[in-house]
Amino acid sequence: FEGGEADAYRAYGLSLKHKHVPEMTLHTGLERKVLFAPAVGSYRQGMLVEVPLHLSALPGSPSVEVVHGALVEAYAGQRFVEVAALEETEALTGIDPEGLNGTNRLKLHVFGDRGGEQVRLVALLDNLGKGASGAAVQNLNLMLGLAEDSGLR
Repeated sequence: FEGGEADAYRAYGLSLKHKHVPEMTLHTGLERKVLFAPAVGSYRQGMLVEVPLHLSALPGSPSVEVVHGALVEAYAGQRFVEVAALEETEALTGIDPEGLNGTNRLKLHVFGDRGGEQVRLVALLDNLGKGASGAAVQNLNLMLGLAEDSGLR
């Protein structure tokens, strides 16, 4: 991005061997690798991370509502992670990748047609805030016995 003209939007990791695929596969408990579709745009910070999934690839072939409920439960009480209500997500026509810039927050959306066979998980975050630097501050706070959110918004 800083080296000159940037593409408005560019997909990468096209070999389907992105470095985070093994980690995502392990932590989701999937028997098959996730289909991870990373991309970057011509903005200084902000990020959308998308993971499309066939519901039949998940244990028990859950519905969109069950996937959403599992994420709500997993992130309950987490100050910096919000799972958007299904109704909010269904009303969206787009997501601004810069929408959480300047924060340590992450917002998860579960897109899918109810009764359908697929979901599209989309995470919105500031890759400079919630990314490695924000994580470092958050971890340091925990290690020092400080409030997890000290110095973070």
